[in-house]
Parts: sequence; C-alpha cells; structure tokens
Amino acid sequence: MTSAPTLALPADAWDSHAHVFGPFDRYPLLTERRYDPPLASAEDYISALHDVGFARGVLVHPSACGYDNTCTRDALRKAKGRIVGVGVVQPGIGDRELELMHAEGFRAVRVTVTGARSQQYSGSLDYEGLRELAPRLRALGWHVEVWSNCERIVAAAPELASYGMPVVFDHMGYFNPDAGIDAAVFQSFLALLKSHDFWVKLIPIRLSKTAGPDYAGIRPFHDCLLEAVPGRALYGTDWPHLSMEPSPTRVARLINLFDSWTNDHGLRQRIFVDNPRRLYGRDDPTGSG
Repeated sequence: MTSAPTLALPADAWDSHAHVFGPFDRYPLLTERRYDPPLASAEDYISALHDVGFARGVLVHPSACGYDNTCTRDALRKAKGRIVGVGVVQPGIGDRELELMHAEGFRAVRVTVTGARSQQYSGSLDYEGLRELAPRLRALGWHVEVWSNCERIVAAAPELASYGMPVVFDHMGYFNPDAGIDAAVFQSFLALLKSHDFWVKLIPIRLSKTAGPDYAGIRPFHDCLLEAVPGRALYGTDWPHLSMEPSPTRVARLINLFDSWTNDHGLRQRIFVDNPRRLYGRDDPTGSG
C-alpha cells in the first residue's frame, strides 16, 4: 500500500507523470534499453492513485517498451477513463492509428533527447521525427512532452514554439543544478517558459542522484519555475521511481516536500487540479465527460 501525504490532496487532483511496466511475459521490454524497470503493473498504479488520493493520472509510455504502446494502452482501458496517455510513436505512424490512440485516451507524444548529440536511444522519438509529426498532432488537439537536456531544449525552443501546440518539459527542464540558478542556460529556459505555450513538470528526483531526500539544492530552481509559470506547472510523482530502491512512502514524502516548499493552498489547487485539467482537456475526473 502506498502512503498518503500529510495534507490530503485537493479533490480531482492529478498525478501528471507515471509509468507502468509488466507483466513482462505479456508486455516485453526492448532487448537494448537504458534501464531495467521494476514490475509496476496498471493495477498497481491504479491502486497507488487511490492510496495517495489522486483522482486522475497521466501515464507516459516508457522507452524500455519502445514503440509498442500496448502496456500503456491496456492500462488506459483498465482505468476506465481515469488516466490519460502519452505515447511514443514513429514519424511514419498512420492517421488511423493516431485516431485510434486518441479514442483510447492518448493526448500527447513524448520526445526523448537526453544522450550525446550523435546518439538517439532505441524506441524513442527525437526532434527530427517530431517535425514530421507535428501537423497531425496539432490537428488532433494533442501536445508534446519533451525529456531533453536543458541546453538542447533552449536550442530547439524556436522550432517547438512554431508547431502551435503546448509543449511540456519533463523533470523541470532537466538542467544541471550544479551550475546554479544564474546559469545562462537556466535563465534562457525561464525566459522561454514565460514567452510561449510551454509547460513544466515539477519532478525533482531525476535532477540529482545525491540531493535526496530533501532536495535542498533543487528548491531555488523549483521556486523560479513556479514564479515564472504558476499557470503552466504540473506535478508528477514519477512512479515507480526507476533506478531507485522501492519505497511505499516516497510519493507521500515528495508531495510533503512540495507542500513545504510552496505553503500556498491556492497554488496547490492550480498545480494539482486546475492546470492539468486545462492541459489534458477533461473536466470530469470520472472520465465520463
């Protein structure tokens, strides 16, 4: 059972970032992958949402499963409208397949560009592939989620803005916290967030493997991001916390940390409820609307 935070989440709260894996005999992993995920089934995630107090969730299809979105698709079906999907697709995907994914509850695709410039991970979509897909995604009313090094986000930002749809940056923009908040790259990222339909997920745990459990070095960046775009910031648990020891209390501790950093009920309502509701386009937490 996953622990609940000290302060109950507001009604209709969203977890805007999680993944599911397995059972692996039914949903196999890529042979070449960056990590070995834990077993974290759709049923486990739906149970965790209930335990923590989230009404809705967003499942981001994991790169370890490549372009086969079946595990995420089945999770959306099992959640009966409670979860929205972010898929990983190839540029040549057909319109009919995209329309089917839309009917199943997908509302975005994910771009992953976190390696060296000469390297692209197997089973992931890059900026070049997004360029080909963007008009069709915009026609569906979808958005783009980007996990990319902050330097490459800044370089790609003009083209991303030109697509005319929301762009969500995972893991707080994936900057280098050791460079400090005054670093030119981070300041450029802040300016871009303010200037375009750009969103950011407030997930501190991928930025430093040594900063936990209080992530004190991340807080100044967190504060800057919230000040920059309080109406376009989202909260994600990043469940099941890849490459970290399993912990039934980590989600609650991270929410408690967010609350200690913000201490603002109005802002809490925006981050957990109003912002994701506006982005994902469903006002009814049961999914019937």
